[in-house]
Amino acid sequence: MHCTLHRRCLAALALLLLSSAALADLMLFPTRIVFDGKQRAAQVELMNQGTVPETYRIRLVNRRMGEMGEFIAIDTPGPGEQFSEPLLRYSPRQVTIAPGGSQVVRILLRKPEDLAPGEYRSHLQFDRVAEASGASSVEDVAKAGGRDVGVVINALIGASIPVIVRHGETQAKVSLSALALLPATSAAPGGLIALQMNREGNRSVYGDLSVTFTTPAGVTFEVARAGGVAVYVPNALRRAQLPLQLPAGTALPGGTLRVSFRDRPEAGGKVLAEAALQLP
Repeated sequence: MHCTLHRRCLAALALLLLSSAALADLMLFPTRIVFDGKQRAAQVELMNQGTVPETYRIRLVNRRMGEMGEFIAIDTPGPGEQFSEPLLRYSPRQVTIAPGGSQVVRILLRKPEDLAPGEYRSHLQFDRVAEASGASSVEDVAKAGGRDVGVVINALIGASIPVIVRHGETQAKVSLSALALLPATSAAPGGLIALQMNREGNRSVYGDLSVTFTTPAGVTFEVARAGGVAVYVPNALRRAQLPLQLPAGTALPGGTLRVSFRDRPEAGGKVLAEAALQLP
């Protein structure tokens, strides 16, 4: 009995790990869509990097960003939140992609004449339609006399990208504050730098964070980086912690830690905000 239970547990664990790994087989390009100006159409390419055909169900969902960058599913917008879902049409709604193949999902924007200025955001969700492996049901396993280990996984695994619509006059400012050096942890043996991103205006900000250290002798080198960081409307702030890339057990000497937030390279790489922390 113990041996049979052990085999079943191992089989269930293996299938769960395989299902989790399936997410890595899906590649999306681009990873965000912004409708600005007169743009009315966009597309997303899904690529199956795995070895078996995969089916994905596609839908629009709405999410709120928390202060630490986490997302919470919501149905009703709060103050300052506006969904782009009612403005969007997309097709197809479900795709099956062969190994090494790709599929394009087309998105169309339709703006009503009375649309208020501002930024609207929803997320295009790609849910993997899981396939059952082995017997099709627990009852089938019983009929087989219990010789097979039957595990039925119905979980949907997928990914999502933001779809942003900007209408009329939109602007945003961002600043960095509350810089602090935190002690090392098992996950960050070189320590961490904590910071706060402060956003103003009626549009989100999006870019890359980088951290450099300058020694008293004037030598500068990069110690941390995080790409594709956003603060979405209506959030006024986002807190972040970046692990420092230092050898384990190494402490930074006196000098200056400087954090920069820049546009992404494809947007020009302009510096949007900077702040510095002087180390004793």
